Amino acid sequence: MMLRSNKVSTKAMIASVRSIANTGNKRSFCSSSLSSLFETQARVRTTPSMTPSMRVRHSNRHTLPVSTLLRYRSSAALSPVDDTVTGTGTGTGTEEIITGHSEGHVAAAEARNKLDASNEEAWRINLGRGSNNQWLTGPRTDDWFTGLPPSQCPGVDDHGALRSLPLPNLNAVTRESAKEYFDNSWALYETLFAGLNSEEYFYRPPVHGLRHPQIFYYGHTPCLYINKLRVAGVLSKPVNAYFESIFEIGVDEQIWDDDLAPGRMLWPTVSEVHEYRKRVYETVVNAIMTHPSLDDSNGPVAVNQDHPMWALFMGFEHERIHFETSSVLFREAPNHLVQTPNNWPPLHPSAQKNTPTSHPIEGVDYPPNKMIAVNADSVDLGKPADFPSYGWDNEYGERSVSVPPFQASEHMITNGEFWKFVSEGGYRKKEYWCDDGWAWRSHRNLKWPFFWETAGPAGSHEYSLRTVFKIISMPWDWPVDCTYYEAKAFCRWQTTKEGSPTSKPFRVLTEAEHHVIRNQEHNLKAVREDANADKVMVRGGDTFAEGSTGSNVNLAFASQNPVDYFAPSHTGHRDTTGNAWEWTEDHFNPLKGFEVHHVYDDFSSPCFDGKHSMIVGGSFVSTGDEASVFARFHFRPHFLQHSGFRLVASEEDAPATHLFAGQFSGQVAARNESLAEEKVIDDVSGNVYETDDSLHMYLGLHYPSSGTKESVAPIINHKNSPIHGLGFPQRVADLLTSLNPTKTENALDMGCAVGGASFELAKTFDNVDAFDFSNTFVAAAKQMQAKEDVRFSVPMEADIFDEVRAVHEEGVTQEVLDKVNFFQGDACKIGEMAAEGALGKYDGVIMSNLLCRLPDPLQCLNSLPRIVNKGGVVVLVTPFSWLEQFTPRGKWLGGFYDPVSKEPLRSKDELHLIMEERGFEKIHEEEMPLVIREHQRKYQYIVSEATGWRKLE
Repeated sequence: MMLRSNKVSTKAMIASVRSIANTGNKRSFCSSSLSSLFETQARVRTTPSMTPSMRVRHSNRHTLPVSTLLRYRSSAALSPVDDTVTGTGTGTGTEEIITGHSEGHVAAAEARNKLDASNEEAWRINLGRGSNNQWLTGPRTDDWFTGLPPSQCPGVDDHGALRSLPLPNLNAVTRESAKEYFDNSWALYETLFAGLNSEEYFYRPPVHGLRHPQIFYYGHTPCLYINKLRVAGVLSKPVNAYFESIFEIGVDEQIWDDDLAPGRMLWPTVSEVHEYRKRVYETVVNAIMTHPSLDDSNGPVAVNQDHPMWALFMGFEHERIHFETSSVLFREAPNHLVQTPNNWPPLHPSAQKNTPTSHPIEGVDYPPNKMIAVNADSVDLGKPADFPSYGWDNEYGERSVSVPPFQASEHMITNGEFWKFVSEGGYRKKEYWCDDGWAWRSHRNLKWPFFWETAGPAGSHEYSLRTVFKIISMPWDWPVDCTYYEAKAFCRWQTTKEGSPTSKPFRVLTEAEHHVIRNQEHNLKAVREDANADKVMVRGGDTFAEGSTGSNVNLAFASQNPVDYFAPSHTGHRDTTGNAWEWTEDHFNPLKGFEVHHVYDDFSSPCFDGKHSMIVGGSFVSTGDEASVFARFHFRPHFLQHSGFRLVASEEDAPATHLFAGQFSGQVAARNESLAEEKVIDDVSGNVYETDDSLHMYLGLHYPSSGTKESVAPIINHKNSPIHGLGFPQRVADLLTSLNPTKTENALDMGCAVGGASFELAKTFDNVDAFDFSNTFVAAAKQMQAKEDVRFSVPMEADIFDEVRAVHEEGVTQEVLDKVNFFQGDACKIGEMAAEGALGKYDGVIMSNLLCRLPDPLQCLNSLPRIVNKGGVVVLVTPFSWLEQFTPRGKWLGGFYDPVSKEPLRSKDELHLIMEERGFEKIHEEEMPLVIREHQRKYQYIVSEATGWRKLE
C-alpha cells in the first residue's frame, strides 16, 4: 500500500511555527505548542496483564499517511533512557531523559523567519542548525563512529578497507561472535554515511521523491534494533521513545508519480541522531554481552526462530538491507554532496581505464554476448527451517518448479550493448515500452539510464558513469544498471531488431531459471547438503572474489566489474552471483507454507501484491543474508537498485510466478499456494463459498421461514430444540438498530452472504449497501431481491434431499427490497473501495461471522474509521474460530501463546485494543448463538461474540 500526502500547506505550517517561536518562550515551543500543532503517531498498545515483550508492535510500514510525519512530541512525554536487559538485573539504570530535539527545532523555527520556502524547498528548514554542517563537511574523524572505528573493526584489511564478515552460523553463536558481526554491520553502515559531504543530503529528498531523506535511514536502523529487541522481550524499555516513533515507519518504494512530500518533516539534527546511535550501540552491546539467552559459558548457543535473540540477527540483516539501498540513494545524489569515505573498499581495478565516451565497439570495449542453451531441469525453492543462518520470512517454505529448456545470454547486458538501444532512440519510441513503463519514462523524462552521466553535447550520446561516490570513464563492459521497465523495453527492441532465437520474444530471467544456471558448487541443492556451500557462510568480502567460483559480492569491490572478469558457471553463464542484481519475470511471492515471524509481521506480506518484481543474485554491495543463495528480494518495476538483466528466450512460457493485482492480498497468496499445492490460483476458484453445498446451507441460514410449504422445518422437531439459534442474520441486524446509531440513513452489510441481514437492515435504514466476496452468494441475494423463484436442497439422509423454495421473512416489502444495493467486494480492501467510490460513509455497519474468515482481518479493521460516520455504530459478530484454511496463522488476532512470555494472547482483548485505537468505543457485548443445518439430523451450533462499537469522532 502506498503512502499518500494530505497536501499540508507548508506556508501555513511555517506561519504557525513562526508565531510560536516569536513568543520568546522556547520551552513552550519545544514541549507544548508544537506538540499540539503536530499530532504524534506513536502508540503502544498495552493492557495491565501484558508483559513488556507484548507492548511493542512494529507498525505496518505502509499505512501511515504522510501528514503524520508533520509532528512533534513533548520532551516530557519521552520515556527515560533504559539500557536494562530483561532477565539480567544489570544495566546502566540511568533515569536521564534524552529530549533529543530541543536545540535543533528551536533553531529551525528561527531559521524559518529567513526562509520563504516552496513545498519543494521546505526541507531546507532543517539546515543551518548549530555546527552540524562544519562537522559533516570533508573526511570524518574517528569521533564520527558511534561504535568501533573501522580501523579497529572486524573485517578491516591491511590497507584500512572495511568489508563484510561472513554470515554467522546460528548453530554456534557466542557472545563474541555476535558482537563482532554487530560491530561489522554497524561500522559498515556508518562508513557509508561518512560519504555524505555536508549536512545537505541528510535532509534533501532524493530526486524521485519516493523515499525519505537520509536522516531517516541514519536513525531507522538503530530504532529497529531497539523496537524488535523489545518485541522479543530482550529489552524492557525504549532508549528514546520519540525517535523510536519517528524513525520506525519506513516506506514502500511507491508508485512512480506518488507525492511522498518528505521535505515537510522537521527532523532532528544529525548530531542529535548521532548521540542516539551511541546510546543504541551501548544498549545492544550490553544485551549481547549480558542477556542470559546468549550465555555461552557451556559452549556456543543455537539461535533459531523461536529464540529471543533471533530479533538481534534480524536487526543485523535489516541494517545490511538499508546499507545497500542507501548506497543506491547516495549514487542518485548530486555528486558534490558525496565523498569517498576513508575506509571504503576500492572500486574494481577496471574503473581506472580510460574508455571512449561514445560508440563502443563489440569485441573491443565490451565482449560479445552469445545465447547459451540450457536443458530442462527442476528446482526446489525454499530455505530449510533448520538451516543455520538468519532468513527472512519469505525465504522459508517450499515449491518445486519444472523448468523447460531455455536460452540465456552468457552475461548480463552491458553498458555497451545498451548504448545501441539508447542511441537508436529506444527511449523515444513508445512501441518498445509497456503502458506503465512509458508513462514512467515520460514522467521522469528519461533518455538514458539514470546512472549514466552526459559527457558531451546533447545528442552526441557521450557518457560517463556514476558509481556510488565517483564519476568515472564509462566502463562499457560492466552490466548496465536499469529498472525492470527499461530491461523489458530493451527486450522488445532486441526482438524487433534481430529477432528471437525461439518463437517467443526475448524476456528476462525467472527465479527458477536463475537457480538452474547458478554455479552448481553453491546452488540450492549443494547448500542443502552442506551449509558451508553457501559461500557467504564462510567467506568475507576480502576473499569472496578469489578462487574458481569467485564473484563480486559481500563488498569484494566497491563497484561492479567487467561481465567477463569471473569464470562462468557449469552452464557457461557468468555473474550468476553478484556484480549486479538481475530482474526477473516473477512477482514477489510467498512459497507454500509461508508464515510471518511475530517479531516483524509485515516484512514481506504487504508486497505480495503483483506490483513488485523479484530480483536475484545479489550485487557487489549485497552482504549477509542478501548474498545468500536463499535470498529473495524485490522492488517495484520502476525503482533503481544496483540491478541489471540478461536476455532469455524459450519456446514455452516462462516458469514464473505471477500474483495479479486484485486477486491477492498479503498472505492470502500463501494460503492459496498451500491449498493448490504448487499452483498459485485465483481466490475465487479456490473459494469454499462458491460451491452449491455452501450456497444451499446459507440460504437455509438466512431465510429460516423457507420450507414451511414443503413441511421441512429449519430444525427437526425435538425436545429442547435450539430454535433460539434461528434467524441469526436478522438478529445481528436488529442488534445494530437497537444500539441507536446517531442517524439511520446509510448502512453497510460486509460479508452479506445471501442477503438475509441486508433486508432486515433495510427495514430501518434508508439505504443499505451489501457486498460479499462470493459471486455466487451475491447472485443469489440479487435473485431474492428480484423475487425470483430461488430453490435450494436440504440434505435429509445420505443421498436423499428435499428441495424447498427460499422465502423472505415477515416485513420484507417491496419498499424494503428496493433499498438494498448488492455487489461483489473484498472486506480486506474497503479502503480502496472507498477511494474508488464503491463505498461511502455509513451510520451502521455489520460484520456477521466474517472477521475470522478474512485473510487479513487487521487490514479490514484498519480501514473501518474511513467509512463510518461520527456517532455511527459497528456490530462485530465472530466466534474467533481461526483456521489456516482462511487466515494465515501470522494474521490471527489471537488464539495463541506469546512465543516469548508464553502468556495466552486472546482475540477478544486484541480486538478491543484495535477498535479503541481506531476511535471506537465499546457500547455493547453479548453472546449470540446460531444454528447452521448440515442435514436433517446434524447441525452446527455456534456461539459468537457480538460487540457494538460507536465511532467517537
